[in-house]
Amino acid sequence: MLESFLPAPGKVVIREVPKPRPSKGEAIVAVKRIGICGSDIHVWHGKHPYTSYPVIQGHELSGIVEEVGEGVELKVGQKVTVQPQVVCGTCAPCRRGDYHICENLKVMGFQTEGGAREFWKVDASKLIPLPNEVSFEEGAMVEPLSVAVHAVKKAGEVSGEKAVVLGAGPIGNFVAQVLRANGAEVLISDPNPFRLQLAERVGIRGINPREENLEKAILARWGEPARLWFECVGMEETISQAIDFSAKGGTIVVVGVFPEKVRVNMGFIQDHELTLRGSLMYKREDMLEAIELLRSKKVKAEPLITHRFKFVDYEKAYRFIDENKDKVMKVMIEL
Repeated sequence: MLESFLPAPGKVVIREVPKPRPSKGEAIVAVKRIGICGSDIHVWHGKHPYTSYPVIQGHELSGIVEEVGEGVELKVGQKVTVQPQVVCGTCAPCRRGDYHICENLKVMGFQTEGGAREFWKVDASKLIPLPNEVSFEEGAMVEPLSVAVHAVKKAGEVSGEKAVVLGAGPIGNFVAQVLRANGAEVLISDPNPFRLQLAERVGIRGINPREENLEKAILARWGEPARLWFECVGMEETISQAIDFSAKGGTIVVVGVFPEKVRVNMGFIQDHELTLRGSLMYKREDMLEAIELLRSKKVKAEPLITHRFKFVDYEKAYRFIDENKDKVMKVMIEL
């Protein structure tokens, strides 16, 4: 079988390796689709702070159960996705049920082996069945959608609220769609016209902050500031917008990954009684909710897939993303 292997930054090797066999509690998944995310590109560039080499990537994926080991209840032929977190189960966060922020968290495709191969041997407890109504491509997007589901939960009850999402990339788009599915009124802000067009395609109204004043546009739309903000970029400019423009008593959920420390108006956070909440990854129940959102068509995932590459063209896909950042949303690897 073939697998994609990164021996060092900047190099992807497609190599032939023996097909694995499952041990007790394991399953073999015939991988069908793999989504590429921004963190994968950081690994390829050698700029991911928590990944060493060599590494096998692939954490957004779907496939079919090919073979099962002893004690596995999944059926051969079952369509599945994967929960890629490997946790210790003994640290304080794990003991209280917050394993997604485990003190010793590892993620498949980063600190442990991912699924960028034709057949993947994986702990069967990490596999989640997919209904027939969810396509392989949608199944490979359950993982990023779960990030959005978890982030929206951090804001509490959102039905009837007015929410602004900063950043219209895949995660921001999904956050906006999950908010809408839960009854919120949503605006999404991004300076990239291509991403705003994709947001419009899935029914989310967009604002280009380079072309119109964000604060004034929100007031013109709703007549008052928004109480909910979701920062999905990871920049000082956007977190500052959330803090400066939020309604008093508002909640700001930080979803974007910040590569460096930033300076923000802490005076507003105190004086306006703002709630600032971080959001990392997801729990299994978030993934189950993401699957149901896809099954019920309350969230549209496939319009976000802008390009597809064959498995043998894995590195070509990375280079394409690098060279076409402004015209790429989600790239899918097909097997």
